[in-house]
Amino acid sequence: MLVALAAVLPACGTADAGVRDPDVADGGQAVETGTGAVVQASELVPLRVGGIEIQVEIADDADERQRGLMYRESLEENQGMLFVYPEQRTLGFWMKDTLIPLDIAYIDREGRIVDIQQMEPQTTETHDSAAPAMYALEMNQGWFDANGIRIGDLIEF
Repeated sequence: MLVALAAVLPACGTADAGVRDPDVADGGQAVETGTGAVVQASELVPLRVGGIEIQVEIADDADERQRGLMYRESLEENQGMLFVYPEQRTLGFWMKDTLIPLDIAYIDREGRIVDIQQMEPQTTETHDSAAPAMYALEMNQGWFDANGIRIGDLIEF
Protein backbone atom coordinates (compact mmCIF):
# COMPACT_ATOMS: atom_id res chain seq x y z
CA MET A 1 0.00 0.00 0.00
CA LEU A 2 2.84 2.45 0.76
CA VAL A 3 4.51 1.57 -2.54
CA ALA A 4 1.45 2.91 -4.36
CA LEU A 5 1.72 6.20 -2.48
CA ALA A 6 5.42 6.48 -3.35
CA ALA A 7 4.50 6.09 -7.02
CA VAL A 8 2.11 9.07 -7.01
CA LEU A 9 4.12 11.48 -4.87
CA PRO A 10 6.55 12.70 -7.56
CA ALA A 11 3.58 13.76 -9.72
CA CYS A 12 2.20 16.10 -7.06
CA GLY A 13 2.99 19.82 -7.01
CA THR A 14 2.87 22.44 -4.29
CA ALA A 15 0.14 23.18 -1.78
CA ASP A 16 -0.33 26.02 0.71
CA ALA A 17 -0.65 25.89 4.69
CA GLY A 18 0.95 26.49 8.15
CA VAL A 19 3.13 23.82 9.70
CA ARG A 20 6.04 23.87 12.15
CA ASP A 21 8.53 21.72 10.29
CA PRO A 22 11.82 20.88 12.02
CA ASP A 23 13.42 20.41 8.57
CA VAL A 24 13.08 24.16 7.90
CA ALA A 25 16.14 26.14 8.98
CA ASP A 26 14.22 29.13 10.37
CA GLY A 27 12.71 27.02 13.14
CA GLY A 28 9.37 26.61 11.44
CA GLN A 29 8.27 30.21 11.00
CA ALA A 30 5.71 30.34 8.22
CA VAL A 31 6.92 32.25 5.17
CA GLU A 32 4.30 34.47 3.60
CA THR A 33 3.83 34.10 -0.13
CA GLY A 34 4.48 37.83 -0.55
CA THR A 35 0.91 38.93 -1.11
CA GLY A 36 -0.81 36.48 1.22
CA ALA A 37 -2.78 35.36 -1.83
CA VAL A 38 -4.09 31.82 -2.01
CA VAL A 39 -1.91 29.55 -4.10
CA GLN A 40 -3.77 27.19 -6.38
CA ALA A 41 -4.27 23.71 -4.92
CA SER A 42 -2.10 20.94 -6.31
CA GLU A 43 -3.32 17.72 -7.86
CA LEU A 44 -5.64 15.70 -5.64
CA VAL A 45 -4.83 12.06 -4.84
CA PRO A 46 -7.48 9.60 -3.57
CA LEU A 47 -7.07 7.87 -0.18
CA ARG A 48 -9.44 5.82 1.97
CA VAL A 49 -9.87 6.49 5.68
CA GLY A 50 -12.18 4.14 7.56
CA GLY A 51 -13.74 3.08 4.25
CA ILE A 52 -14.43 6.70 3.20
CA GLU A 53 -12.75 7.96 0.04
CA ILE A 54 -11.14 11.37 0.39
CA GLN A 55 -9.06 13.51 -1.92
CA VAL A 56 -5.77 14.93 -0.62
CA GLU A 57 -3.05 17.27 -1.70
CA ILE A 58 0.42 15.92 -0.99
CA ALA A 59 3.01 18.00 0.88
CA ASP A 60 6.22 15.99 0.63
CA ASP A 61 9.05 18.50 0.76
CA ALA A 62 10.06 21.09 3.39
CA ASP A 63 8.57 24.09 1.51
CA GLU A 64 5.23 22.35 0.88
CA ARG A 65 5.02 21.11 4.47
CA GLN A 66 5.78 24.60 5.76
CA ARG A 67 3.04 26.24 3.63
CA GLY A 68 0.45 23.54 4.24
CA LEU A 69 -3.03 25.12 4.20
CA MET A 70 -2.05 28.70 5.08
CA TYR A 71 -4.28 31.52 3.82
CA ARG A 72 -7.04 29.16 2.63
CA GLU A 73 -10.53 30.35 3.49
CA SER A 74 -12.18 26.95 3.10
CA LEU A 75 -11.58 23.27 2.49
CA GLU A 76 -14.04 20.98 0.73
CA GLU A 77 -15.85 18.40 2.90
CA ASN A 78 -13.88 15.29 1.93
CA GLN A 79 -10.62 16.98 0.96
CA GLY A 80 -7.48 17.47 2.97
CA MET A 81 -3.71 17.57 2.91
CA LEU A 82 -1.36 14.67 3.54
CA PHE A 83 2.07 15.64 4.87
CA VAL A 84 4.76 13.06 4.07
CA TYR A 85 8.06 12.89 5.97
CA PRO A 86 11.19 10.96 4.98
CA GLU A 87 11.33 9.14 8.32
CA GLN A 88 9.10 8.33 11.26
CA ARG A 89 9.50 10.67 14.27
CA THR A 90 7.52 12.91 16.62
CA LEU A 91 5.87 15.56 14.44
CA GLY A 92 4.70 19.02 15.51
CA PHE A 93 2.26 21.34 13.74
CA TRP A 94 0.91 24.83 14.43
CA MET A 95 -1.73 27.05 12.79
CA LYS A 96 0.05 30.38 12.26
CA ASP A 97 -1.53 32.07 9.22
CA THR A 98 -4.00 29.18 8.79
CA LEU A 99 -7.51 30.62 8.62
CA ILE A 100 -9.70 27.53 8.99
CA PRO A 101 -10.06 25.16 11.99
CA LEU A 102 -8.56 21.75 11.28
CA ASP A 103 -8.19 18.27 12.71
CA ILE A 104 -4.91 16.46 12.30
CA ALA A 105 -4.37 12.71 12.30
CA TYR A 106 -0.83 11.51 12.81
CA ILE A 107 -0.11 8.24 10.98
CA ASP A 108 2.75 5.77 11.40
CA ARG A 109 4.74 4.12 8.60
CA GLU A 110 2.28 1.20 8.48
CA GLY A 111 -0.61 3.59 7.80
CA ARG A 112 -2.16 3.35 11.28
CA ILE A 113 -3.53 6.50 12.96
CA VAL A 114 -1.57 7.04 16.20
CA ASP A 115 -3.11 10.37 17.29
CA ILE A 116 -5.91 12.80 16.33
CA GLN A 117 -6.02 16.41 17.54
CA GLN A 118 -8.12 19.53 16.92
CA MET A 119 -6.28 22.71 15.94
CA GLU A 120 -7.64 26.24 16.16
CA PRO A 121 -6.84 28.79 13.42
CA GLN A 122 -4.18 31.48 13.67
CA THR A 123 -2.42 30.14 16.76
CA THR A 124 1.19 29.22 17.44
CA GLU A 125 0.32 26.45 19.90
CA THR A 126 2.29 23.38 18.86
CA HIS A 127 0.40 20.11 18.40
CA ASP A 128 2.97 17.34 18.81
CA SER A 129 2.12 13.78 17.83
CA ALA A 130 1.53 11.44 20.78
CA ALA A 131 3.63 8.76 19.06
CA PRO A 132 6.17 8.72 16.22
CA ALA A 133 4.55 9.32 12.84
CA MET A 134 5.62 9.46 9.21
CA TYR A 135 2.46 11.12 7.85
CA ALA A 136 0.00 13.74 9.02
CA LEU A 137 -3.47 14.21 7.54
CA GLU A 138 -5.27 17.54 7.96
CA MET A 139 -9.03 17.69 7.43
CA ASN A 140 -11.76 20.15 8.40
CA GLN A 141 -12.24 20.29 12.16
CA GLY A 142 -14.71 17.62 13.29
CA TRP A 143 -14.30 15.47 10.16
CA PHE A 144 -12.67 12.48 11.91
CA ASP A 145 -15.27 12.43 14.71
CA ALA A 146 -18.20 12.91 12.32
CA ASN A 147 -17.00 9.95 10.23
CA GLY A 148 -16.23 7.64 13.16
CA ILE A 149 -12.48 7.66 12.49
CA ARG A 150 -10.45 6.72 15.58
CA ILE A 151 -6.89 6.09 16.73
CA GLY A 152 -5.87 2.66 15.43
CA ASP A 153 -7.77 2.97 12.13
CA LEU A 154 -5.80 2.40 8.92
CA ILE A 155 -5.29 4.77 6.02
CA GLU A 156 -5.46 3.01 2.66
CA PHE A 157 -3.02 4.61 0.22
